[in-house]
This record gives sequence, structure tokens and C-alpha cells, in this order.
Amino acid sequence: MPHLHIEEFKQIDFPQVCDDVSFNFIASNANHNDEKLISTTVDNEDFFLLIREEENRSLLKTDKLTRPASIYNVHRALLAYAKAADLHVINSNVPETQKNIHLQEVRALKKIEYFANEFPLAKEVRIEVGFGSGRHLLHQVAKNPDVLFIGIEIHRPSIEQVLKQSVIQKLDNLLVLDYDARLFMELVPSNIVGAIYVHFPVPWDKKPHRRVISTSFIQEARRVLKVGGTLELRTDSEKYYAYSYETFIAFNRTTLQINKNKDIAISSKYEDRWKKMEKNIYDVTMINDEFSDTLTMEGDFIFSKPKLNFEKILRLHNKTFRFEGGFIHFERTYKIQDGIMLRLSMGSFDRPEHLYMIINEEGAIYYPELPLKSRSNLKAHKELNKVLHG
Repeated sequence: MPHLHIEEFKQIDFPQVCDDVSFNFIASNANHNDEKLISTTVDNEDFFLLIREEENRSLLKTDKLTRPASIYNVHRALLAYAKAADLHVINSNVPETQKNIHLQEVRALKKIEYFANEFPLAKEVRIEVGFGSGRHLLHQVAKNPDVLFIGIEIHRPSIEQVLKQSVIQKLDNLLVLDYDARLFMELVPSNIVGAIYVHFPVPWDKKPHRRVISTSFIQEARRVLKVGGTLELRTDSEKYYAYSYETFIAFNRTTLQINKNKDIAISSKYEDRWKKMEKNIYDVTMINDEFSDTLTMEGDFIFSKPKLNFEKILRLHNKTFRFEGGFIHFERTYKIQDGIMLRLSMGSFDRPEHLYMIINEEGAIYYPELPLKSRSNLKAHKELNKVLHG
């Protein structure tokens, strides 16, 4: 992750613009004086820079919850703040270079709002979850020009590599998203997807709740898939294969195809390595047999003005509120110039959303963006409104 180690953090006057980077305000952790967040805007991307005080030095990096789609914009923001505050940089992994020429032409990278506002429906859709090196995804995109592929990945170097290749190969039927695939599935319209690929997901043997394949993910997959559409799991983990098979087969009606060491047209570099090691590869393919009801969601993310005063809201730090099917957890509280800011996790237990909200004399808003409009988030928002009213 891009970062600067600095001798001492210095605060600038807010708001301020330096090298076309806007620094809007600063938020100080109300319970730990070693952490601050700086609201930053670069090329219409809003995110926070994180300052962490360490022994004899400070760390300046991007906040992982709000990090922007472009690593280049993170680089610009870090260097601009160091310049504006005249920081003494001890060491850095931030290059002072121009943006890659191919990334300057990228149109494939989208934010979640693009899909939430108006999901693209002009072509059949196929989704790859965790595309890694992108070899399989790029092969499928090039082979099927009449299909729209959506690649979902959270590893930034992998994202940028695929974006560069999409420009080099002039692929116009690919969209890329950096987001939790489990949440993304909740806003995909019903009966439009031809295939979902989950190739070599992280097994998460010690944290099974983080696995992509789960009862809820399969339920959403069955809803979004066309009749005859497929959900394809490919894994080298015997434990993940056994767990996934049990999860698939637990449904009252399901059609599965099981393969072991099946050859496919294109494989990842990791799969090539595992085959040389004579490691087994397992495929579980679910074929959707049912037409689903149209996806409908009602509600919004507007707050009524909180009745709790600032002091009581600050005391919500580390509190958890549970309701049927979900929860709200107040992870951190921050003080800002004209109010307070909260960092929350909320929604369903197995796929929560992490986000910030600001509360001042005018009311409450989510910042820098709204939660994903999913059933679980809309329900959590209603409960959050109740909490803030005491």
C-alpha cells in the first residue's frame, strides 16, 4: 500500500488545494490521539488519508475503507499533502512518476454507484469474482465480444494489470469493480447473468465467514442467473471443495456437475504451478433451473435529525446493536470542526458494509458516499435512525 513515513505530522489549514488535490477537513479519533483522517478529493474521487502516530515518526497512507479506484490518485494525494505541510519524509514507496499511458485511457474501471444507479442490460452479463492475474477473465472477454463481463477484484496491482491489458487489447466489453462481490450481488437484476466464475478463491479455513461461497451468495446467484446459467467454482483446496459441495447440496433443489482435474482453455500461473506439483483441482458447477422474481427494493438513506446530543453519540464508540437479520457496530468516533464523524459496520452478519457518517447541527449524512442499496443495508439504516434518536 502506498505510504510515507514522516518525521512529524503537521496540520495544514483546511480547506486547502495543492497541485489540484483538495484537502477538505480533518477528523481526529475521539478515543485514540494517535489517529487522524484527512478528507481528500482528487479527480472527483473522495477518500480519506490516514495519519498514524508511531514511536519517533508518523505514517501517512490511504484509509482502506474509502481508498479510491486509482492508485495514481493516492500517490498524488500523499505527495500533495507532504508538499502543502512541508513534511520531512523519512522513507516512501510513492513514485513521483506520470500515470501509465494505458491507464490514462481506461474507461472500464467503475465505482459501485455506476451499477447501483442503472445496471447495464444491453448484453448478456457474466461475472468473475476475484480475477487475480486476469488471464481467465481477459481470455473470456476477447473470446466473447457480444457478452459484457464484470470483473470484481480488491487487489490493486491485479486491477491495474487487467485495466492496462483491456486498453492494449482494445476490449470494450469489460467493466472492472473494486468491491465486495457478496454485496455487489445484491443489486444485480434477476435472470440476466449467463455465468458466474469463482476461480481459486481464498479458502479462509480459519475465518470461514469470509468465504465467497455461502448459502446467501448461492441464493443471490440463483436469483441473478438466467435459466441454464451457471455458477462455477474452481479450487485447489480439498477443504473448500468439501465445504462448498455441502453448501450447494443443502438446497432443496439443485443441479450440480462435479469434475476433478478438468482441463480448461486458459489457466492461471498459480494453477500451472499446482499442476506441476500434481495437486488436484476441483470444479463444482451449479446449473440454475429456476426463473426468479424481479428484484425490488424500497427505501432510502435519508436521516431524520438525530435527537442524541454529540456527547451521547460519542459514547456509542464500540457499541453493537443487533436486530433480526443484521447488526450495527460503532467502530470508531471522530471529532471534526463542526461536529462528529462515526465509522460503522452494519448490515448482514456475513457480508457487512463498512462506512463513515457525519453528524453536525444540520443533521446526519453518510460520507463520502451512500451505502450500497441492498435489502440488508436499508434495514440497518432504519435501525441506525432509531439508535440516533435514543
